[in-house]
Amino acid sequence: MIWALQQNDPQRLLDMPQAGWDLIEVNDGPFKAALDHTKYATRYPGLDPKVERKKAASYLLNLDERLAGRSWLFGSRPTIADLALLPFVRQFAHIDRMWFDGQEWLNLISWLNRFIECEAFLQVMNKNSPWSEGDAPTWFNS
Repeated sequence: MIWALQQNDPQRLLDMPQAGWDLIEVNDGPFKAALDHTKYATRYPGLDPKVERKKAASYLLNLDERLAGRSWLFGSRPTIADLALLPFVRQFAHIDRMWFDGQEWLNLISWLNRFIECEAFLQVMNKNSPWSEGDAPTWFNS
């Protein structure tokens, strides 16, 4: 993401405070570990998935507090931190969406929903049927 945005960043996604880079570091480290330990619990028989979910929830509660009164992590426009964290928050939410939506992090839920309902996300996440031998080619629009 950084390399691509260094080539062209019309939305100024790289323009954010150091706190954004710190959030990405925690996201890619402890949160991602807790996410994996929750989602893929059978791969980690020595860990309690409920304890791991609590670890992830603590991080998400921090994000919810940061989002209070704002649309994005650092104000009224997204930064690379938003776009780096959102896919992992989405992945965590989909482990058990009913549980996730039942938590007291309404700012976080709103942030996530805004992301997954935006036109750009819907275009990128367009679902295609799996290709099979004999099918016509699938062409992706640019």
